[in-house]
Amino acid sequence: MKLIGLVDTTFARFDMGRSVIQELNATGTGFRIMRYTVPGIKDIPVAAKKLIEEQGCDIIVACGMPGPKPVDKISAQIASTGIMQVQILTNKHIIEVFVHEDEAEGLKDLGILCDRRAREHAINAYHLLFDPEYLTRYAGRGLRQGYEDVGSTDDPLKGGIRH
Repeated sequence: MKLIGLVDTTFARFDMGRSVIQELNATGTGFRIMRYTVPGIKDIPVAAKKLIEEQGCDIIVACGMPGPKPVDKISAQIASTGIMQVQILTNKHIIEVFVHEDEAEGLKDLGILCDRRAREHAINAYHLLFDPEYLTRYAGRGLRQGYEDVGSTDDPLKGGIRH
């Protein structure tokens, strides 16, 4: 049985963790999910490291929502750098699911973006854990998590992973 760690924050304005859990459960079996909620995005790296080292998680999905201000962009970069360091130290994937608050206009669009990005990255995490070759079939296809796929430069027709 594999263990998927889920880190999310109370700062986010949407419960991306719920979307990740729903999508993982709809995608497959053979895993348990361990959720760890922290106050903000700069707390994510240590939470992910604890889930890997103390709980034995095989992969982490890390959800966060940086705010729209310049200080929030700096915090997001710091968190991303910390996440990369944890990946290198633990040799485990941490799928970063950040949605910047200014990526969408209006709360409805922001919620749709959060839900879609979280679900699509949950599927990525599942395949990285159980069938990494699956993703190789889609290399260079211009897939986007949360937005419409943009397609490949050598294939003008859009086509992507959709379960």
